[in-house]
Amino acid sequence: MNINKEAVAGTVESSDIMITIAPNNDETIAIDLQSSVEDQFGKQIRQVITETLEKLDIQQCKVTAVDQGALDCTIQARTLAAAYRASDAESVNWKELATWNA
Repeated sequence: MNINKEAVAGTVESSDIMITIAPNNDETIAIDLQSSVEDQFGKQIRQVITETLEKLDIQQCKVTAVDQGALDCTIQARTLAAAYRASDAESVNWKELATWNA
């Protein structure tokens, strides 16, 4: 999946995360995380974002994450939504996504 434009998913409300995904000229996934619980959970938040993007076959993008104490499932959902919006995907393979956490 290619990231073609900047897209956002989520909010900055309590227990949510706002994920912004944009194209990256470097061939990396760059994550800028802002979180009040970064010391305790920053590594896990970055891992969930990275794994979600890799499952979508995204190798390069810039991610800005503003976390307000989101659970892993919320982080994954917001990352998926932002990635699909940023790629201009016309459809979602729900059957494939349903097997991720099975």
